[in-house]
This record gives sequence, structure tokens and C-alpha cells, in this order.
Amino acid sequence: MVINTQKSANDTLVYTIKSKDLDKAYLTELLLAHPEIKFVSLFGIDLAGNDTDEKIPICNMLEDMDSFLNGVIQTDGSSVVLPGIATLNNGKVDIIADTTSNWYVDYNYEHIDIETNKPVGTLRIPSFLQHDGQMVDSRSVLKRSVDHFKNTLLELLCSNPDLTERMGFKPDEIDEIVLTSATELEFWVKTPNDKADKEELSASQVLQEQYWKRTKSIVRTSLEQSLLLMDKYGLDAEMGHKEVGGIKSRIDIGGKINHIMEQLEIDWKYSTTLQAADNELMSRIMIKETFRRNGLEVTFMAKPIEGVAGSGEHTHVGVAVKLKSGKRVNLFAAPNKEEDYLSVIGYGALMGFLKHYEVINPFISSTIDSLNRLKPGFEAPVCIVTSLGHSVNIPSRNRTVLVGLVRDMENPLSTRFEVRSPNPHTNTYLALASIYQSMLDGIKAAAASGKTEKELEKEISKPKDTESFYLEYGRAYRSEEDVFEHYSAEERNAMFGTPPATVYDNFKNLSNYPDKLSALTQGGVFNDRIIDSFTKASLLRWTMEICSRIIPEYMHIVRSCRKLHQPDAACDLDVLLWDKAESLRRLIMKDTCDSKSLFTSLREAVSNGDYSGVSRLQSELSLNIDELSKAYSAYKRNLIDIDDAEGTFFN
Repeated sequence: MVINTQKSANDTLVYTIKSKDLDKAYLTELLLAHPEIKFVSLFGIDLAGNDTDEKIPICNMLEDMDSFLNGVIQTDGSSVVLPGIATLNNGKVDIIADTTSNWYVDYNYEHIDIETNKPVGTLRIPSFLQHDGQMVDSRSVLKRSVDHFKNTLLELLCSNPDLTERMGFKPDEIDEIVLTSATELEFWVKTPNDKADKEELSASQVLQEQYWKRTKSIVRTSLEQSLLLMDKYGLDAEMGHKEVGGIKSRIDIGGKINHIMEQLEIDWKYSTTLQAADNELMSRIMIKETFRRNGLEVTFMAKPIEGVAGSGEHTHVGVAVKLKSGKRVNLFAAPNKEEDYLSVIGYGALMGFLKHYEVINPFISSTIDSLNRLKPGFEAPVCIVTSLGHSVNIPSRNRTVLVGLVRDMENPLSTRFEVRSPNPHTNTYLALASIYQSMLDGIKAAAASGKTEKELEKEISKPKDTESFYLEYGRAYRSEEDVFEHYSAEERNAMFGTPPATVYDNFKNLSNYPDKLSALTQGGVFNDRIIDSFTKASLLRWTMEICSRIIPEYMHIVRSCRKLHQPDAACDLDVLLWDKAESLRRLIMKDTCDSKSLFTSLREAVSNGDYSGVSRLQSELSLNIDELSKAYSAYKRNLIDIDDAEGTFFN
């Protein structure tokens, strides 16, 4: 029996039930012994990354344990994002419990059970969603990916014993292929309803006034409570710290800190890939609820404030083999770490990821918010490029690339890839599935090529106009430089490809690169039904956000840009600067008998389903809003007698 517990005044609380303990007799005994666990919730993950949360009285589970362990629980398809799958005339979706992953008990610390004097708990069960006999949820896609990767790689290693012998073992010594993953969670926290000046935030970021500084007061308490709670769930938190974004808080006359606006990061240890995705979901819930109980808002938006550091969720991936002796061998680590960065399998995995990134990116960056973060100047990747290190003997970390190699010369088991483009709202299940599918394609190609580690290093380091057995002509894939400082935007685009400007640009790649997409569909992991549904959901969200959030937000900006100078007190420059701002205001928002504003044109394009037009107009609108903001700031800076108490809302 392995249960994570916490001592309390009355007895213990159950936090995690390990997968090996998930049998009828044990669960029945456990739930009867813990009457504070009042509900059960089977959480499947739809294609938008939402987790279902059905509150079922625990007595129903105790009365029919077999159905919960081996059967299906029905739900209404209208409650999950599966467009084109769960339709109005065929909306039945079955939820099937996953007995191969850990289960959790989620406690409501604001609802105390009067009989036990303990917080009311809900047993959270990781599950799959089934429609018409087919698994259609994000968790099942990742499970298929993991199974396909492990089975295919095992076959490849058995048929290529030279690969295993290079790494010091024979194929018949293999017990299991192990996929490991982890995420780093960044987020912003603030006092509710507070405003902050964007220029103040930007200046603090440039001066690095917040990064790695000491947390204080209620932020410190919330951070510590979050880390301790994660440990109770067996997530083994590694660290929590302040990130680069934020401003100094203030102390009121009562000695309490207010006007809090800080960026934080929390990391925890690796796990198997599907378990890692579940752990990340639970961590986000725990962190947000812990800070909320202390009166603080948390946002996991990728770019909550334009012009200020966004929040990433760097995702680490690795592959190892467990031998029958119990020894583990990292399949990415070079057999000769003093001469090579990676093994043949490692180079293949990295090349597969880079080659197919155009069709991976939609599953990582599917929202306006996510693409807003991926811009030069904020340590967020904008082009498809990797870094191996300045030298084999001295590992380095290039923070400007899309995917970096993490190595420790003293610990080969730590060799892994860090994908830097995901954000806290990325659907980690689909992102990991697409990453591992692409890596598998590259591994197969590298193994079939018969090339050595040195030859594969040369391949991935090739100039853009050099042919490759696998990578594309006209593209470069490696740089040890700061890609933002060393190359111009034109040079980056020419070498590494032009990044998508809009959600539609990103999703067009799923049809523009059918050969690359085929790597994701190998083994039936992704299929047309899943891809089409995910695309529909993402494009619908994109257009709805434009009409319901972006345009109203920009409308507020346009209307906030008011004429502030008095004609008799203004100079010629004041008039010139205001005329420029006013011209942009009218272009963006004002219709006439002869012309339509960008707002109106954009709304009409959405209404007509003209995604290409929406994409073009969104980019044009964004550029003009940026120009307006700059013009109006220049106008205000030149005025003397104005009230400058405006702030920036943080949502």
C-alpha cells in the first residue's frame, strides 16, 4: 500500500492512490475508511485541453465499483470540445477510467466535513473519452503515442543491435523503453483589481529588478504552501522562484503588502510522459487555488500584458531504456560523452522534431495569446532552430532557440531536450504526442542511414543551401549564436523559416505539409477525425476571441486616446503628433459612407468565414494598434498639463 498522507488532528488525508493499488477491494476499504472523500470526478481531457469535472456522490461508486473500474460513465457531448465528433444529433460520450495512472484526491479546504472535521475531498480519476467506440480525447492521443513510440523503438533496437552495442547493452537485455517528461510552469500573480503601468513593468524587466529576488509576505506564503502541497501529492517539487516580470509591491499603513504584481515559476520532478501531463494539470489547479485562498489572482495566460515578459512552460522530453538488471541507459546520451553531443538516436530525435515543427506548432501554439508571446526580445523562440553547445566538453544553454540540448557531463541520465515554445495553456497531452511522433520519425531515419554520431552532427549543423539525407534543402537548423542579436529578422526567416503571424497561418501548415503531417498519423496516433476537430475548435476560438475580446479591447484603447492639448497652449509638434494618432484612430474604428474601418472589415470577414481575410486583417489591425500606442505615447510625453494616472489592466 503506497499512499501519500499528511498528519492532521484527527488522522490522515489521502492525497494520491498509486496505479498499482487500483483494485476493487482496496479502493472499497480505503473509501469506507475516509468518509471525508464525498465525491468522485472522472476527468478526461477534450481537444481544447479542458478537463471534465463531474461531481458524482462517492456512494454511487461504492455501490457499483466495477462500472467505475472497468465500465463506462456516460456524459453529454455538449460539455466537451469535440467539434465534428460529438454533434447535436450524436452527442453521447463515454468516460472510461484509466487504471494505469495515479488517482488523486482534491480537497476543498473551504468546506469542512462536520462529521470528520476534515476538508471535503473529491476523488479525481484520469480518464479517456470515447465516442462511437473510438477514443477521441487528448489523453488517449498521448497514450497511443507513447505505446507506438515504445513498441516501434524496441523493434528498431532489436533489428539494429549495433545501436545498442554502442551504448553498452544488447537487445535481449532490454526490459522496457521509458519515456520521461516534465514541464516548468511560469505564471503571473497579482492583487485583485489592481492596475500597473506598462512602462514601469517594462523598465523593471530590463533592469532585472525581480528575477530571482526574494519573495515576500503573502506571495512567499502562497508559494511555500504550493510547494508543500505538491510534495503531499508525490509531485516532488524541485523549486519555486521569482521570474523576470513584475514590479515592487507596496506596504499600506497597516503594514500589509498590496499592489502585488509578480511573475513566478514552479518546477517539479520528471515522470513518465502520460503521468507528467496529468501531474501538470493537477499542479496548475493546486497553485491557482492556493494563491486564491490567500487573496491573490493567478493567470496562466501566455502573454497577459503586451510588451512585458510572457509566461512559458518549457517542456522537457527524454527517452531511456530499462535493462533487466535494473540499470537505466539514456538513449539520447552519447556513448562517448567527451567526443559527441548525442547518440545516433538522440540526433535522430532532434532532427525529427526540427523537420516536422511546422505541423507540431499548431498543437503547441493554438491561440492568439500563445503567438503573442512568441516574439523577439522576450527570450521566447520565434524560429525553428536548435543549439547543441559551444563545445562538447562544456555544456551551454542557448535561451534563444526553439529546442535546446540539456547535458550534464557527470550525469548522462540527465540528457534531454528542452522545447521552449509551449506556454501554460498549451494542451500538454497533444503537444507531447506530436513531439514524440516527430522524434520517432527522425530516429528511424537516422538508424536507417547508418551514419555515425559525427556524421549526424554535421547533418544537423549544415548550411541552409546544403543537401541532407533527411533535413530540408534551403533551411539551417543549428545556431550557437543569440539568434535575436546575431541575425536580422530577414536573415532568420531565410535561414530557419518564417514563423506564423496568426492562428490561421499556423493551422494552414497542417494542409501545406502533408508529408510532415504523415509522421504524426503513423501508428494511428493522430487521425483525420482528431486533427479536423482540433482545427475546427481552434479556429472557432480564434475568430470568437477576435470579435468578443480583441476588438472590444482595442476599442477601449482607441477611445482612451483623447485630445489633451488646448489650442492656445499647443505647439506645432503637439498638433502634428495628435493628427497622426487621430488618423490611426479613424482608420481603425471609424466607418464613413465611402470606407469601412478595420474593425468593421474584420467583423465582416469573420461573419463570411473568410479565414484568410481575417488573418490578413488581424495582422494589419495589430500593426496599426501598435502604431497608435506609440504615436499617442509620444503625443502625451510632449504635453505638460495632463493627468498621467492611467494604468494597464492585468487580466
